[in-house]
Amino acid sequence: MAVNYERDGRVGYITLDNPPANSYDYAFMEELGEAIRFAAKDGEAGAVILRSASERFFSAGADIKAFSRNSSEENMKMIELAHANLAQIAEIPKVFIAQVNSTALGGGLEMALACDLIFGAEGEYYLGLPEATLGLLPGNGGTQRLPRRIGVPGALDLMVTGRRVGPMDALRLNIFDYLFPAEELAERTREYADSLANGASEAIGAIKLSVNRGINEPLTRGLEIERELIAPLFDGAEAKEGISAFTEKRKPDYNNL
Repeated sequence: MAVNYERDGRVGYITLDNPPANSYDYAFMEELGEAIRFAAKDGEAGAVILRSASERFFSAGADIKAFSRNSSEENMKMIELAHANLAQIAEIPKVFIAQVNSTALGGGLEMALACDLIFGAEGEYYLGLPEATLGLLPGNGGTQRLPRRIGVPGALDLMVTGRRVGPMDALRLNIFDYLFPAEELAERTREYADSLANGASEAIGAIKLSVNRGINEPLTRGLEIERELIAPLFDGAEAKEGISAFTEKRKPDYNNL
């Protein structure tokens, strides 16, 4: 399989494994969607890491040769599938972290942008959305997610020029949330994911949903969404444990609820 899902402890892993460059086509996107749904349904996974099995490519994006062979209708069918599959992540009450260790171009970077957080490795590799150099636009969510992440001017600059940036610039531009030495990336990403998975996972999931559902709404509607999501938490086991632990001056234990 080009994409697979597995869980280790309380952390789920979606691994891209389509040598040599993790380029994707329709079948790849079908498998990615299935992996995302497995992660969503896995009640033992409190956080999810999207990673690559390759040391050279996170993903080089869409298979351009397949684009040239396909009809416009077939290409649009793949884009619609990719949009639907990646959009699922925003509505899953678990934090998804893209663990980017190597080159991510076009749709490869767009897969990372669909995640909630992006952690990168130091090193000599590049990220970018070069579709304009092919006479296209970033069609796997890039024109929407990149401006939301880094702001409109910076995103436009990267997209209209097709310019590639290295990991240090990716951190400066806020494409990356954290940048670690390459040999530490997997361990540090796992530590972060473990901290979420072993924390108040229902509250963390509600925070993610509140942000995603409210960020593009008027403030009054956003606050309404916040109230809708916090109300059930007050009666939940996590809040009872967290508040009790605070008053008793001890560390909360959310794993045995």
